[in-house]
Amino acid sequence: GPDKLPSCGVSNRPSTMSNSTPAADYENDKKKFKADRSPCSPSRVLHIRQIPTDATEAEVISLGSPFGKVTNFLRLKQKYQAFLEMDSEEAAAALVNYCSHYTPYLRSQRVYIQYSEHKELKFESSPYQARAKAALQAVNATQPGSHVFPSAYAVEGGHQPHRSSVLLITVENLHYSVTIEVLYQIFSKFGSVLRIIIFTRNSQFKALLEYADPVSAYYAKMNLDGHSIYGMCCTLRIGFSKLASLEVKYNSDRSRDFTRLDLPFGDGQQPLEVPMAPAYGTQSFITSPYAGVPGFAPAVAFTPVAMNLPDVTSVPANAVLLVSNLNPEAITPHGLFILFGVYGDVHRVKIMFKKKSNALVQMADSTQAQIAMSHLNGHKLYGRVLHATLSKYQIIQLPPEGQKDNGLTKDYSNSPLHRFKKPGSKNFQHIFPPSATLHLSNIPPSVTVEDMKNLFANTGSTVKAFKFIQKDCRMALIQLGSVEEALHALIALHNRYLGEEHYLRVSFSKCKI
Repeated sequence: GPDKLPSCGVSNRPSTMSNSTPAADYENDKKKFKADRSPCSPSRVLHIRQIPTDATEAEVISLGSPFGKVTNFLRLKQKYQAFLEMDSEEAAAALVNYCSHYTPYLRSQRVYIQYSEHKELKFESSPYQARAKAALQAVNATQPGSHVFPSAYAVEGGHQPHRSSVLLITVENLHYSVTIEVLYQIFSKFGSVLRIIIFTRNSQFKALLEYADPVSAYYAKMNLDGHSIYGMCCTLRIGFSKLASLEVKYNSDRSRDFTRLDLPFGDGQQPLEVPMAPAYGTQSFITSPYAGVPGFAPAVAFTPVAMNLPDVTSVPANAVLLVSNLNPEAITPHGLFILFGVYGDVHRVKIMFKKKSNALVQMADSTQAQIAMSHLNGHKLYGRVLHATLSKYQIIQLPPEGQKDNGLTKDYSNSPLHRFKKPGSKNFQHIFPPSATLHLSNIPPSVTVEDMKNLFANTGSTVKAFKFIQKDCRMALIQLGSVEEALHALIALHNRYLGEEHYLRVSFSKCKI
């Protein structure tokens, strides 16, 4: 029967099925997740577990809709499970990649998503199938062309984002203080929060919050809109902003750029102490979409005295990334140094001796590690989908002197190619996700358009467009056939000597030609 459909786990997700209640299984699932599991081959069919009984079919289907069209659906309601069939394997892979970093929720309850062993869903005609088909049609009809497939998790051939990664947040019934720290605490559960600006308009508290990718904004809106932060007050009303990004000039209690810790502080100090009055009686707790999950500690407890909020502006202290599913025939430490160096200063790289499809990349600090991970994870490199996660190691150890490692470990701590070694460098303002359009600089005046086109064509790239963007021809944009081609070209040509003491500088561009 359909309730016996097996699945296999990825990204440390459990693969066992249970027909007990989701709440009772939560702690057991956490224990089962501790053991690493070998990922199975990607499939268009995804297995979803711990679905709340009151969740609708449309809500379950909406878990997959940001990444592509859901073509088939099967729900096992008594087992709190479901199967989604996506329109492509790439769309399914992007969703699994996303869930390896950010936890999906339905009706305030955590759910688990993993690949199924089945390559497609097939079952005979039934009244249930008719209902499932109607639910699919309803979701697809209400979201035509609205896939927000994030570049950080997409693979070649995926959909391009159509929604904004900036949310406009209105807080109604404001009885208690809502700070940047509180908003970060709540919204960072759904993705990497880059910037927050809070302001007042028409006597209403409002905030603009920018995620690293549109899909995080989509899930945050889907799960948080209409929920209250504190008890029955401070209700969130969330919509998509028309802004493409936010610009923060000062880190203060009204604005914060979590990617630019070097920005000067504005008026006042960073607000780590917030005096708050008791909510109901002597004590009350934040009730967020996570408060109903067993084992989830309330973010802030209200007491009659002022209390210190946790320093949620900091990111995990680990600056070492585990990069897996690499092509061992093509990847080198230098290639990883150049690629990850777009998003931070790479200090060391180590390709595993026994498993050369895995590597460790040590960034200058944990913030740069988070930025690199959020931008590069899920992209296709040399024919494989790159996976980037935080490593359990805090530092990459160099091999003892005299010990051979076949050049698999490299130290780049003093490399002159670091893009961010100068405090306040303008390069911090030009960090963009991988794209098919590259920004080129430091081009000598004697180099022509044909010279540059031939240079990139020799790397195997398809040059679709090229133009100089300065009169002296020192800078240019080049559009290649795909994002993967742009990744390969950047690795091959960044710092390439072009003559006349000029070394080519290559980075990703947000512009198109």
